[in-house]
Formats: sequence, structure tokens, C-alpha cells
Amino acid sequence: MNVSEVMTAQVVTATPRTTIAEVAQTMAKIETGAVPITDDGKVVGLITDRDIVIRVVAEAGSLSQPVSEVMSQDVKYCFEDEDSAHVAQNMGELQVRRLPVLNREKRLVGIVSLSDLATGSAKAHAGEALSEIARPGGEHSQTRH
Repeated sequence: MNVSEVMTAQVVTATPRTTIAEVAQTMAKIETGAVPITDDGKVVGLITDRDIVIRVVAEAGSLSQPVSEVMSQDVKYCFEDEDSAHVAQNMGELQVRRLPVLNREKRLVGIVSLSDLATGSAKAHAGEALSEIARPGGEHSQTRH
């Protein structure tokens, strides 16, 4: 099964100039923990609720600062035509819960989460990925670039 068959296709994005407060309000409104940051249709970053807590709240940052100052810039992604079991395995190795999904022109077409993969044929791999993510030392524990 391809990722395109299980991903969420309608993704809300923000720009690098969007403020932390605006993106946090968006997260609350659409009940998500991650928002891809795009510029001219290309993914340039990803901000998560955890990024906001660790990089803004814990460091007494400003909610009016742009997301470009705290987003993860080294964005891991997958392609829409990749096998979902393979993507689930990669997510475990990377220790991430969500990945932006790109087409082969590297344009954002969706986002896939472990829960999306757990409903498809990659169910066993999603469970393994979650086990990997739960161990210390993943992407979120690394410093910002």
C-alpha cells in the first residue's frame, strides 16, 4: 500500500513569518501537533507542539516571534508513492511520529502519522516504529540547526 492511500491530504501549513501564537492557535483549532512550514510551495520546516514548549515556553521566548526562529529546518519526509510499511520502518529509525508527504517534484501533498499507518497494511511496522520512537535519543532530543 502506498503512503498516498493512508495519508491526510488536506494539510494546513504556515509560512516562516507566521508567529508562534498564530501557529499554536491553528494547532488548537484543527487539533494537530505539527504544522509544515512552506515557502513558495516547498517545505522549509516543521513546527510541533513540542518545539513550541521546548524552544519557546521553556526558554521564555516570545509568542510573537516567527516560527522560522524555532522550527526544525532539517525536515524528514517521504514520497507519496513509497510503500507505507517502508515509511513506517523509517519513521521508527528516525524516531518521528509524523512526516510530510511530497510528490516527486518535492511539493507538499499530505502528511502521514503513525496512526495513519497503523490503520493500513503497515500496522505491524507502525507498532515497531512506535517502540523505536519511545526510546530516548530521537529527532526531538537533538538541537536545532
